[in-house]
Amino acid sequence: MDKTLVSKSKFLSLVLRHAPETIALSLDAHGWASLDELIEKSRLHGSGITLDEILEIVATNEKKRFEISLDDERIRAVQGHSITVDLELDPATPPDMLFHGTSQSNVEAILREGILRMKRQHVHLSHEKETAAKVGMRHGKPVVLKVDSGRMHREGHIFGISRNGVWLVDVVPPEYLSR
Repeated sequence: MDKTLVSKSKFLSLVLRHAPETIALSLDAHGWASLDELIEKSRLHGSGITLDEILEIVATNEKKRFEISLDDERIRAVQGHSITVDLELDPATPPDMLFHGTSQSNVEAILREGILRMKRQHVHLSHEKETAAKVGMRHGKPVVLKVDSGRMHREGHIFGISRNGVWLVDVVPPEYLSR
């Protein structure tokens, strides 16, 4: 993806996951925004984005962060929200082991307190170590923690899986974590 599209993808993340008010964008309870409104309000706020750019970002975004509605009239982020939205996720049975990437500087606190949502709506977990390591690299020297998700699920924790394959849960208590 070229630099312009990367910048516009970050803009989409901002307004669809964290701060729609930046451009006075309306999201419904499920995080959907009208494509027409998104295009118009982004233009009015000096961050113009075209329908073709949006469609290219949705199609080529490596992390598959966005989806277009079946009627081709709306867009939303599929996970990673710091605002409250109902992603309409059905409870899912996770694999026995999932992974969480973080930085070395966070490991002791996580092992003591668990993995907390912080400013996000959910804790994000990966089914592959490699993906978790990439996430951890964004924050410093990466560390991949193992999550005993099978036991968590058996003991009542509810998991969902986003449309881009990220496992979501409210919290991971420390007793389910290991290095």
